[in-house]
Amino acid sequence: MLQVRRWVGPVASLVLAAEAAAAVGVTIAGYARRQHRRPHRFPTSGPLPAEAGDNTVTIYTFGKDLYAEMLRAIDEATTSVRLETFIWKSDEVGQQFKDAVERAAARGVTVHLIIDQFANLVVPQSFYRFSDAIRVRWHPLIGPLGRIDHRNGGRDHRKLLIVDGTVAFLGGYNIGSLYADKWRDTHARFTGPIVTEIDNAFIDQWNITPRGLWHRSNRASPLDPSSGREWATDIRIHRNTPRMAVYPIRNMYLEAIDRASKSIHITQAYFAPDDDFLASMFAAARRGVDVRIIIPAESNHVLADWLSRGFYDQLLAGGIRIFLYQGAMVHAKTGTIDGIWSTIGTANLDRLSLLGNYEINAEITSEAVASRMGEIFEIDLANCVELTLEQWRSRSWVAKFTEALLSPWRPLV
Repeated sequence: MLQVRRWVGPVASLVLAAEAAAAVGVTIAGYARRQHRRPHRFPTSGPLPAEAGDNTVTIYTFGKDLYAEMLRAIDEATTSVRLETFIWKSDEVGQQFKDAVERAAARGVTVHLIIDQFANLVVPQSFYRFSDAIRVRWHPLIGPLGRIDHRNGGRDHRKLLIVDGTVAFLGGYNIGSLYADKWRDTHARFTGPIVTEIDNAFIDQWNITPRGLWHRSNRASPLDPSSGREWATDIRIHRNTPRMAVYPIRNMYLEAIDRASKSIHITQAYFAPDDDFLASMFAAARRGVDVRIIIPAESNHVLADWLSRGFYDQLLAGGIRIFLYQGAMVHAKTGTIDGIWSTIGTANLDRLSLLGNYEINAEITSEAVASRMGEIFEIDLANCVELTLEQWRSRSWVAKFTEALLSPWRPLV
């Protein structure tokens, strides 16, 4: 027994070192590969509106189109601009948005900004010096000491813009030149009664953003609550709020998948589902539902790719079809089911998004919107290569060994 105990520590240390080396190795290799990859032109579709009850939803799949519309909305603002983002780069596009909110504030528009501090550590902090008229709230870098738990550690991964309480934008796009034409993402513009709900989501986030270490905020007095909210049924806004331990987006997906009778089409940047999610999709496939998932062949997080691949064998064997998006990062967080249900938002299907970060998704019950989402899915499929179970099982032993070595890390994503 003493001999066994003597070996446990060194063996565990060796395994951990091997796992860390594998993680570093695949990250470096992926980074090097990206440096030599030429930009790829991917198919997109122009923004077209679709109706959802009394609301109009316009879906964007190309960053330049979206940014032009968002900047136009800010420049036309007369009363309020409320902008929340995860990443705000200090490049050309980032400067355009900074200039736009400064112009709005200069003409008397009330401007509120929520920015995640951790996601922007690599950006020169001088970029975030705004005029005194602009109210800024930073989501803290680290939660307060003594309270570092699931309620205080989540990032603000949401991306929202609400202008004058009459138009709102929600989806996967961060702010930066990279996303304007080199990433494939999905965002939506909303008009109608649902804008009040999206505005309310911003107000709640502004008023509850937790304080923490190295917390930066200025001119951050509370906002008054929304008024005139309706019991809308065509569009619902779901918010993951770690501060309150509320995570409805996961359940939104599970309920929709459980109802599916014809098709489930999901596009995700990072795909690491939990056991319940897997079981729900397998059950749908067994009852004859066409389940398809689009994910990037190579994402911007190489380690996340390797961890996601640990699910491929199980998914393919269970009747789930996997399509690998080629030549560009697909960052969308969308789904459409049975030609009637759709979701567009910020939440990835992984542990960080579903049980960790502040996220927001719109759930839309509209055949018109689902039809538009279906068209976009088909366009994306044209830029994909389907992965079959036979192809996957014939991969190299080096890849299989690396995936097995990294498998204990899957619960971290």
